[in-house]
Amino acid sequence: MSRTSRPFGRLAGTLAAAGVLAVAGAAFAAAPDRPRLVERDGRHALMVDGAPFLVLGAQVHNSSNYPAALAKVWPAVKDMGANTVAVPVAWEQVEPTEGRFDFSFVDTLVAEARQHQARLVLLWFGTWKNTSPQYTPEWVKSDNRRFPRMVGPDGKTSYCLSPFGEQTLQADKRAFVALMSHLKKIDGQQHTVIMVQVENEVGTYGLARDFAPTAQKAFEQPVPAAVLQRKKPAPGSAASGSWREVYGDYADQYFHAWAIARYIETLAQAGRAVHDLPLYVNNALRDPLEPLAPWKENFASGGPTYDVIDIYKAVAPHIDIAGPDLYSPESAQVSGTLDKFHRADNALWVPEMSNAAVYARYVYAILGRGAIGVTPFGIDYAAYSNFPLGSPLTDKRMVEPFAPIFATFASLQRPWARWAFEGRTHGVAEGDDHADQAITLSNGWKATVSFGQWQFGEKSFPGNAKQPPPHASQLLGGVAMAQTGDDEFLVVGQSARVRLDAESAPGHGTHLVSAEEGHFDAAGRWIMERRWNGDQVDWGLNLTARPVILKVRMGRY
Repeated sequence: MSRTSRPFGRLAGTLAAAGVLAVAGAAFAAAPDRPRLVERDGRHALMVDGAPFLVLGAQVHNSSNYPAALAKVWPAVKDMGANTVAVPVAWEQVEPTEGRFDFSFVDTLVAEARQHQARLVLLWFGTWKNTSPQYTPEWVKSDNRRFPRMVGPDGKTSYCLSPFGEQTLQADKRAFVALMSHLKKIDGQQHTVIMVQVENEVGTYGLARDFAPTAQKAFEQPVPAAVLQRKKPAPGSAASGSWREVYGDYADQYFHAWAIARYIETLAQAGRAVHDLPLYVNNALRDPLEPLAPWKENFASGGPTYDVIDIYKAVAPHIDIAGPDLYSPESAQVSGTLDKFHRADNALWVPEMSNAAVYARYVYAILGRGAIGVTPFGIDYAAYSNFPLGSPLTDKRMVEPFAPIFATFASLQRPWARWAFEGRTHGVAEGDDHADQAITLSNGWKATVSFGQWQFGEKSFPGNAKQPPPHASQLLGGVAMAQTGDDEFLVVGQSARVRLDAESAPGHGTHLVSAEEGHFDAAGRWIMERRWNGDQVDWGLNLTARPVILKVRMGRY
């Protein structure tokens, strides 16, 4: 047995013994291990059926959460190659009449997901959806006396429901607990549903916080000790005291984040008491590249933006993850956001990402960074497009940029999730400037990834310089790598050149021992299709527009 094959073989044996090597096409058997998020040394894994699971997700449009609409969902999911589907469950649809619950859509969704051999992530659209109450039942959104909205400093009523509405909180909690109880009843053994999102893109536009009397009274109280432990006072401010005394100009935003996080924690704690699934919140982002400054109506105040993750962690311990929704296509924005949300205390999970073609390359960067998964938005064939945020296409052409990437990762999703949990993975996506990118690996190795090149020769060669390849001006390239041994690597990517070399090896040279192109079968075994050599490797590992998996061994002499 070669050195290269041993890590793969050990992993396959371990997973096979656990009975978890089935990919998206396998039927779900009843499993004793509930889905859960685990952490080790600041790295995270979503455990499904007892082993790390990589979410290759597809989120449907907001209004595709009805039985008849699912007919246009499953063909898109299949074409995408997704193993997990994220679908809203709206408060208004499950409790149209107060106290009477109807989970027939949830029953249909779970049954059809099993038929299509897909996992589910449910999105609870309760008090807040994109900060508004539009998915609350009519009996909630039409009764400001029982379910108050926020009030501005000028006394004007906001569109946004207040996190201090006690009856709102109790009604939302009752509905969410009913949903989780129903999931426990119909899915407590099979674990089709592997995560639940609590609310959707919370926060408030146009107001930093609620100024109604109840909220104002809370604002004037001392900052809770749990918050102070995680979110340190502003420079020059008091070590304790009221929100304004401790956080100065940031006080309004931080207070609002605390209020919303406290509200969400009430739902999360109650929901997990009846059915303990991983829970998360998603975020409409603030600019990660701007110098940090107090809120100036430039983002949704109170949402789990990167600067208040500590407050959410302090106040909402039953929420596992704060995840970023990616809708700014600039590479610096994406990289900056991933940097801010990927923390030792916060698993990297991208619950929403634009389905525009230019975002496809970011899958490599996201999964290479050790994310538990990524879920492009708007993956169904309903006659709707959220262009310019997303693709203008509503047919199979919409998923085509993503489908080959998902198909490539599908054959190794369990091993990849395991390697990510072990800290072995890395990833890059072609930047807007098309510049080379470096990856520092262990055992003294490094990888240089370049873009916009022919497969033969260098950019400086006269012929190449005169006629760049057609893809040179496009943003297509991406590479993800897993270091499976001291000198062994798995390379996954497209439209890029990868050069592996030693960081520093005075007096020694390095060489490519082997580069095998192939895939993993359903049992987790590596299937070699061909061996690259000669022209194919003289100028590095040249990855074309068709995603490829290479198993690479390097050596020194």
